Amino acid sequence: MNLKGKKVLVTGADGFIGSHLVEALHEHGCRVTALSQYNSFNYWGWLEDVGCKSEIDVVSGDVRDPHFCKMITKDVDVVFHLAALIAIPYSYVAPDSYVDVNVRGTLNICQAAKENGVSRVIHTSTSEVYGTAQYVPIDEKHPLQPQSPYSASKIGADAMAMSFYNAFGLPLTIARPFNTYGPRQSARAVIPTIIAQIASGMKQIKLGDVTPTRDFNYVEDTCRGFILLAESDEAVGKTVNIGSNFEISIGDTLALIKKIMNADVEFLVDDQRIRPDKSEVFRLWCDNTLINSLTGFTPQYDIEAGLRSTVEWFTKPENLNKYKPDIYNV
Repeated sequence: MNLKGKKVLVTGADGFIGSHLVEALHEHGCRVTALSQYNSFNYWGWLEDVGCKSEIDVVSGDVRDPHFCKMITKDVDVVFHLAALIAIPYSYVAPDSYVDVNVRGTLNICQAAKENGVSRVIHTSTSEVYGTAQYVPIDEKHPLQPQSPYSASKIGADAMAMSFYNAFGLPLTIARPFNTYGPRQSARAVIPTIIAQIASGMKQIKLGDVTPTRDFNYVEDTCRGFILLAESDEAVGKTVNIGSNFEISIGDTLALIKKIMNADVEFLVDDQRIRPDKSEVFRLWCDNTLINSLTGFTPQYDIEAGLRSTVEWFTKPENLNKYKPDIYNV
């Protein structure tokens, strides 16, 4: 399917990846409807910052409402379902809300897409469902390990989404991005929290465990992966990793950011940022063979290029002022 000219709906469009995906789809020639979570301030999150805001349709609502989901998916060609609760630490505090939003919200979107005859659904998963790698690189056959209520809710959401393909023939793909980073990311994530603390003048950088490894992906690469999967008929009914096939530790990432920012800082362990022993995911390294074979996808940003672009954005005062580097963001 060629997405150009198609009417697409992005849920979670007010978030980090969602807002970048809206921009990418608009540039791709799509007619974009962007769902922002309802609030009484009529505030659209990161959609307030996108350059194409006046050229897209923004609706406010909540994927937890099945009737609303049915309404917004009417006459839509493609749904990119990104709406979710994603912060791992907060899932320890409020696990019920993660089931409500992530599992039931996915059910509502899939049911609405089925009833309205949507041509394509891209459901967003996460590499967190794999847990600590049992082997590397991690392909799509790797066992799923619910090491946090967040990852458990996403495993449930993925299963719910795939059940609609198996039971009803809903043309659906599960896109499973590894750790995405870039401009607009929440400071609850490790790369923004490092950059924001350094940029605000702090000399002691507070982090949790720096030994885990991650497969970091610049947000523009992740969004390109989403679009390529939506345009691939061969991806229907499949779960597909989006990643770089490159592994780096949190500690080495910190060192690289220090070098890019020419920063003289030291690292301190902040106990409140340490996950419970059995909940920490110690190793994630993506096998991106499948997405490459289906779509030809390869990352366009290596880790240093992506970090330089991210640092450039965060160090602009108008962007840094939107963050609170001195407060741990759960």
